[in-house]
Amino acid sequence: MNDRSALSEVSASEAEEGDSYGADEIEVLEGLEPIRKRPGMYIGDTGTAGLHQLVWEVVDNAVDESTMGYCDRIDVTLHSDGSCEVSDNGRGIPTDLLEEHGKPAVEVVFTTLHAGGKFNNGTGYRFSGGLHGIGISAVNALSQRVDVEIHRDSREFKIAFADGGEVAEPLRNGARSQEAQSQAAGPRAQNSDTQAVASPTSHFIQPSAAHISQTRATGTTVRFFPDATIFDDITFRAQTIRERLRTMSFLNKGLLIRFRDLRSHRREDARAEVARAEDARQSSDSGLEANTQEASSPAASPAGTSNGEWVEYYTEDGIVDFVRHLNKAKEPLFPEVGTFAEQTQERELEIAFQWNSGFNADGIHSYANGINTTAGGTHEDGFRRSLTNVINRYARQFSKIKTDEKNLSGEDIHEGLTAIVSVKLTEPQFEGQTKRKLGNGEITQFVREATNKYFTRWLEENPGPANQILEKALLARKARREAEEARRAVRRKSALVRSGLPGKLSDCSSRFPEESELYVVEGDSAGGSARKARDPKTMAILAIRGKILNVERATALRMIRNEEIQSLINAIGANFGEEFEIDKIRYHKIILLCDADVDGSHISILLLTFFFRQMRQLVEDGHVYIAQPPLYSTMIGKEKRYLKDDADKDAFLLERPNHKNEFQRLKGLGEMDADELWDTTMDPDTRTLLQITVEEATIADEILAQLMGDVVEDRKRFIQENASDVRFLDI
Repeated sequence: MNDRSALSEVSASEAEEGDSYGADEIEVLEGLEPIRKRPGMYIGDTGTAGLHQLVWEVVDNAVDESTMGYCDRIDVTLHSDGSCEVSDNGRGIPTDLLEEHGKPAVEVVFTTLHAGGKFNNGTGYRFSGGLHGIGISAVNALSQRVDVEIHRDSREFKIAFADGGEVAEPLRNGARSQEAQSQAAGPRAQNSDTQAVASPTSHFIQPSAAHISQTRATGTTVRFFPDATIFDDITFRAQTIRERLRTMSFLNKGLLIRFRDLRSHRREDARAEVARAEDARQSSDSGLEANTQEASSPAASPAGTSNGEWVEYYTEDGIVDFVRHLNKAKEPLFPEVGTFAEQTQERELEIAFQWNSGFNADGIHSYANGINTTAGGTHEDGFRRSLTNVINRYARQFSKIKTDEKNLSGEDIHEGLTAIVSVKLTEPQFEGQTKRKLGNGEITQFVREATNKYFTRWLEENPGPANQILEKALLARKARREAEEARRAVRRKSALVRSGLPGKLSDCSSRFPEESELYVVEGDSAGGSARKARDPKTMAILAIRGKILNVERATALRMIRNEEIQSLINAIGANFGEEFEIDKIRYHKIILLCDADVDGSHISILLLTFFFRQMRQLVEDGHVYIAQPPLYSTMIGKEKRYLKDDADKDAFLLERPNHKNEFQRLKGLGEMDADELWDTTMDPDTRTLLQITVEEATIADEILAQLMGDVVEDRKRFIQENASDVRFLDI
């Protein structure tokens, strides 16, 4: 395979350097052009996550209105024309003239970077996540068209933008619409099925009574069409949006958020088939119901959106309901969710917590001004440290830990803990526009003092649950020590075999992780084909036997003793769990190569569960991929043509309606020879890889608990709601 190895050779080329560098080389980007030029700097990327970031930016603005008491309802709609609409009953974006700019305020907000009402404390935005003044202008810059409708000052205003932020229709205003004037909307429950009324003008949506509060006929509606020249794909994923909106409802108790999907491409037959398959596979046990409301009309499908019905998210107990929801697929140690709160003029803290019988220690999820800080930060650090100190002090007070014994570790105490740490502060310091980590140093002490005070009181007032927490932590310590001894034994054994690398690993010759890839292949047969097909310089092959251990239900000791898990840990070379070190990974691409059938998908989920639970940063930093082998092949004359999926097959038949040859379903990787596997799946120039990312750890935690936990009903519900998004169905 010398020709494949040649792909990895770096050819030397010389480039002439210009020796002139003058003022004419300087480029000044005006208006929103910086966002269009470098969209990744503002929304993270131009893939699926970046596309949905546009939705979050608009919704976050509406949530900010709610946080300050000016809005109690947000509606989100996916339209059949590919647009997304967000409507709220807040105060409405100001429309009066900004003298220094000579433009209406709404136009400045949508077309100027760092413009908005959140820099001025007098506007009422005491706590806000959108403090950069970039979010809504980024939506405008990266959209083909944006239509804005505002209701305020007893009038209706409209303005439209096109082609990345240019004003297409200047601000215009008129008298109140008849619907808005009527104010005849009933209570929330009565108008939950009221439909929006299409406006006769342009792309605007005329709010019906359902969009307007009984007491406040004001608000903003933003409808945007993502720019297909910017994004890899402009198709919104309904489940992604539903999950995010549900999280927002938990973090903003008393706020009603509604969602509907008016697109017509839902696969009801797929959903029904998957539901029947799950029923046949195992009997359904009843699971705990979520405390947040997810309701639609009685005729709604399981997903609640296939026919355009509204799905509602509303909670009275906020993050307490959030913890109940996250633990519903688990077994709580005690029925009540603990909670405490603290506030000052400049900051607020709210924490809810509950332990379960599980073995995972990654159940602490933190938020700052409603934004999920997936990389943690000072607020989460303060809670973790204080929690560990309080429990150790309590354990020694009641002689649960002997005088000569070491304290319980944070890992021992966090095992089985589900907790939400939510802070609000006037001047949050985030890392970048995507805001993954909070950096305010003063918040650490604030959270530590509050946790020390209120969690100590909670333990004293709840001796039963307190003892259950201590017993679980002590058992976790015992299991951790046993696992450490087993780990040392594994290391001693591995040191005698090829420098610790598993025997099943066919390693690559490169020692540069940046260019190295590890293919995790299902089965010896496929592993053999992959070894023959690979580029040996940059591609390593690790064959695993069948379905690996489900780590969602396994102790650390049992996991360590599993041969396939050992092989994965040793091959990647960065340890696991609390000791995982991202800087030591031997490959920057971990590629799962499994069959295109149900068993292959199950193996992929088991592997992803392991990576998320034991090597989370590997997933969060984008190092994990799933190979996408084609689903079909067919002959065109003497040439074999590969087709990625059903959509590709349909497009092929549309171009060639007289094609008579059969389509072969490619299911087993072991059925492909080396050349076929290289051409379809492994060649870097032609292959398709699906990168696995984590937008919100709480959602990932919930999904893995549903799919890999013990409650069948939750797993069935998840499959029903997501069946329309499957790439293929093979029962």
